[in-house]
Amino acid sequence: MNESHLLLGVTASVAAIKTPELVSELKKFGHEVRVIVTENAVRFFDPEQLSVPVYHDVDEWSSWSARGDPVLHIEQLRNWANVLLLAPLSANTMAKLAYGCADNLLTTLSRSWWFPTTPEKQVFFAPAMNTKMWQHPFTSEQVDRLTRKLGWICIPPVCKTLMCGEHGIGAMAEVHNICTIVNKTLKIERVQNA
Repeated sequence: MNESHLLLGVTASVAAIKTPELVSELKKFGHEVRVIVTENAVRFFDPEQLSVPVYHDVDEWSSWSARGDPVLHIEQLRNWANVLLLAPLSANTMAKLAYGCADNLLTTLSRSWWFPTTPEKQVFFAPAMNTKMWQHPFTSEQVDRLTRKLGWICIPPVCKTLMCGEHGIGAMAEVHNICTIVNKTLKIERVQNA
């Protein structure tokens, strides 16, 4: 793949503090990045730290006023992108996506994504949540729905001491590992001197 237009969906998980690092690393591999944030994701980082376009729920409706106007989640986001990376993906948003809920910009964009996915239109997700949330039986059902029914690629969480102080699986995969999986799947090599 020569050119990657990557949409990064950021949800309300403490792992969202890694968003600036993730954007920086993705850009080093030559991805052109745009970011969609959920309402509470921005509690964990300042979107103005990012040197890429950032879209909020309010942007969906402020850019549209009449029939025939471009629809943000379709024309400017979905049709522009060839990769959707949901990182971190919270338990709440994972549940919404697994059952087709479309109640904010990110879930609406995800619901309108191409089905089934193709090598040209991939979706990756990196869950991040408390260990008990990750081990809950609903979570495995939701991961199964996203991977088997939709063809999305899960970048599993890792085991470490979580922000809540507990030790266990549930932390978002390391930024480098997320980028490695995305890039290997898309056959993208690091841009020299980026």
